Amino acid sequence: MTAIPRNRRAALVSALCALVVTGTGLTGCGGGEDPDAGTNGVGKLSPAKIHAKTKAAAEGASTVRLSGAVISDKRTYKLDMRLREDGGSGSVTSKGSTFRLLRVGEQLYIKADAGFWSHADDADGGGSASDAGAAEKLQGKYVKVPQGDPAYQQLSVFTDKDTLLDGLLSLHGEVTTDGRHEQNGVRTVRLTGDKGSGGTLDVSLEGRPYPLTLTRAGGAGTLRMTDWNKDFALEEPSEDETVDYGRELPTS
Repeated sequence: MTAIPRNRRAALVSALCALVVTGTGLTGCGGGEDPDAGTNGVGKLSPAKIHAKTKAAAEGASTVRLSGAVISDKRTYKLDMRLREDGGSGSVTSKGSTFRLLRVGEQLYIKADAGFWSHADDADGGGSASDAGAAEKLQGKYVKVPQGDPAYQQLSVFTDKDTLLDGLLSLHGEVTTDGRHEQNGVRTVRLTGDKGSGGTLDVSLEGRPYPLTLTRAGGAGTLRMTDWNKDFALEEPSEDETVDYGRELPTS
């Protein structure tokens, strides 16, 4: 007897199943499929345990890439940052200006064009002559941000993996699940806070349960989290690329 190829057997079983269901009104032909088959199993857990596991996975990862938008204090920040335990690099766009951030260990650098430093986008049409002079000196350079400058605390958070993720991965209110979804071809289980008003978080059902997409509460932005544990180079810029402005940056 000639054996039926596996793919033809599967097609035949599927066709017969459809025929039986259509002809008799019966359901469940084939016994039903386990939605967690081939997954990491977190979909079977309670919402609280899924949330705890995804935060633990994020904390334990060596690297991550964050991209998307965050709204804070009525200002929108567009981020594209790659983060490690000892620093990070990438770009931030706010109020039409884009600047690059680089932190290696405790040393933070900012790199921007002349418009950023000269206040060219300000409502009053620009900054002073001293601003213009500073802009000429600083544009296109990695400017050291002194740790005592207020800008250090404001900007370094965008390069701090643990601090940034700890704040972003919080869901407000009662955490529940909202079905199975897919993000860029990866199966996910979705967590929601207060049925979505407290934010939503898609957690990978493949491999480690990393968070993949976050929609923040109150429409405060959406972020994608990719490149988990993909290492990248993080080096201080050369001396000819760097400007040490002193103990305090120009106001910007």
